[in-house]
Amino acid sequence: MREEVVYPYLGFSTPTILRMTATTIDEVIAALDEIIRSAKETENPLGYFAALYRKVTIRVKEKIAEGYFDDGARMERLDVIFANRYLEAYAAYQSGRPTTDAWREAFVSGKNPKLIVLQHLLLGMNAHINLDLGIAAVEVSGDDDLEGLHNDFNKINSILSSLVEDIQGCLSRIWPGLVWILKLTRRADDLIVDFSMEVARDGAWKFARELNAERADRRPAAIRNRDQKIARLVRVILAPGWVERTVIRLVRWTELGRPAQKITILEEALD
Repeated sequence: MREEVVYPYLGFSTPTILRMTATTIDEVIAALDEIIRSAKETENPLGYFAALYRKVTIRVKEKIAEGYFDDGARMERLDVIFANRYLEAYAAYQSGRPTTDAWREAFVSGKNPKLIVLQHLLLGMNAHINLDLGIAAVEVSGDDDLEGLHNDFNKINSILSSLVEDIQGCLSRIWPGLVWILKLTRRADDLIVDFSMEVARDGAWKFARELNAERADRRPAAIRNRDQKIARLVRVILAPGWVERTVIRLVRWTELGRPAQKITILEEALD
């Protein structure tokens, strides 16, 4: 169901967003398009993650059409369930309604003007992969077939892995010095890999198995505990080690463009 409504985004001018519970991948992409459009109009840095997520969703759609997954229909359901957790959290935050701690921390921290694009992306990836992915996996599998999803779950992580170089290419267009700094230290690259591939493969799947093993009445508490843990990881993104802090300072001083321009660069570089 779609309903166009106006929500006051805290700290930014009022955008119009498309409130949606998606039922297909195409509807997910349409909702992401609307978030991106609104973010550009309001110079909202939350559009960075939406631009990245749109690319991931399109790649999954393409892979489903190619027969890449063991069960393409199930993977579309997983993609939609997974995406709805982000779309609903985004709409809830903008309307002042409660959301998970992990997403609240991501959205609140996202208003910090000192953050660089990489940190914005990691905030979204932290909440969505570390918390939402495991929940979506359990929901799409039912109580008895989680292990049957494992191979396709790993294939999703392969898609994420293939996007790492694309992400670096985007960031190097926003901050041309990134290519030089990555020759001196691989730490920035490691930060991307740690939060996307390794955590998605190991942490999210482990959480899915733990959640699946819980009785239904105990699952909300298990999700709450996981949510609190993932929310605390935001501190690592905002205040990493000294090498990362040095890189972040250099990037912050020289990143090119306003948020709308950076969102456009991300869209163009990821297409």
